[in-house]
Amino acid sequence: MNQPLSLPTIAAIATPPGRGGVGVIRISGANLLSIALALTGRAPQPRYATLTDFLEGDGSVIDSGLLLYFAAPASFTGEDVLELQGHGGPVVMNLLLRRCLELGARMAEPGEFTRRAFMNNKLDLAQAEAVADLIDASTQAAARSAVRSLQGEFSKAIHALVDELTNLRMLVEATLDFPEEEIDFLQAADAFGRLARLDSQLATVRDKAGQGKLLQAGLQVVLIGQPNVGKSSLLNRLAGDELAIVTDIAGTTRDALKSSIQIQGIPLHIIDTAGLRETEDAVEKIGIARTWQEIEKADLALLLLDAKVGLTEADRAILDKLPAGLRRITLRNKIDLIGEAPEKHPEGSDIALSVSAKSGAGMELLEQALLEVAGWHQAEDVFIARERHLQALEAGAVHLAAARAQVEGAHPALEFFAEELRLAQNALSEITGEFTADDLLGVIFSRFCIGK
Repeated sequence: MNQPLSLPTIAAIATPPGRGGVGVIRISGANLLSIALALTGRAPQPRYATLTDFLEGDGSVIDSGLLLYFAAPASFTGEDVLELQGHGGPVVMNLLLRRCLELGARMAEPGEFTRRAFMNNKLDLAQAEAVADLIDASTQAAARSAVRSLQGEFSKAIHALVDELTNLRMLVEATLDFPEEEIDFLQAADAFGRLARLDSQLATVRDKAGQGKLLQAGLQVVLIGQPNVGKSSLLNRLAGDELAIVTDIAGTTRDALKSSIQIQGIPLHIIDTAGLRETEDAVEKIGIARTWQEIEKADLALLLLDAKVGLTEADRAILDKLPAGLRRITLRNKIDLIGEAPEKHPEGSDIALSVSAKSGAGMELLEQALLEVAGWHQAEDVFIARERHLQALEAGAVHLAAARAQVEGAHPALEFFAEELRLAQNALSEITGEFTADDLLGVIFSRFCIGK
């Protein structure tokens, strides 16, 4: 077993800011028994909870609580770890943290404990990211998927792909010195069958990762349209609360209102915006400018129309100004006023629905449409994923396709075939951190909370 890296001792408050029944300070480093002895006057047994006083340098008591000691390498970070569980007030926690710093620790940086777990081979990079994703999970489905990734299911799928690539590369590179046997090799090694299996396995992993990315990040959904078409009413209906003021006066909404909901575990971040129209009102102009800023950041736009009026020239002007590639759903709202039933209308590649935000008619159709646009389906064993994972999987697929192209013709080029396989392997290995630049690690762990 590898010895933990020798790094400076770090300490941080591991519980959220504010008052609580219990507060926890975590310390990680080498040879922490001396700190435990100075802090409590006793040497703790590994993996036992010890009731003790936490002492200042002059022997006065800062707090009383539990001391836990985890000896390296059997700890979260792979180093010696101390956990001080005291009373969860901010003043007493900061007094206790200051004492730890006096005894030789320094303040931990965001994500530094988890980064040390990664560096000491306690977690791979996908598992380390799952720690933060589990903490940040906004739905039960996201939390369950993050746990699967933390337990290594995503990593196992990646390792299986990398192992298949490694085996194929070994066979290819053993044949490079015998060019006259290239065609025989391709048949004997079942190169095309192996590539087909790799393509299939990679497609399955990409699908699960794509679903996991939805669970992790959700969708930014912006409500747009002219004034008084029911955007605020729809926000209230989706949120299940009276978040926005609803009146018959055009221009009531002056600034973006935000609410997060979930549909089948997918977080949807709904943003109600100022109505889009020409106006001389200075405040309303600012709200309209902010609407366009929200549109630029959105994944999906819900364009609301008044069902009594239909699509107007002003609505067409809004559609013409939408960013290229922004997905949209058109909602003919207020059907309760004209006696229509909720309905889904065929409209080319787009989706159009007749609904009533006021009565709730058609909300089931809207939920189905949102999931359809998001690309969600009930996949089993989804694991949480991030945009960088999807990019790495896409790069792996591109290199596999390029590898196939090198051997499909009458004159196979095994050197280029082997190179594309190597590049595919490197791309996939970035997910677990076996092939990762240090600057990427800095970005990943800087987004963690302090104390984790």
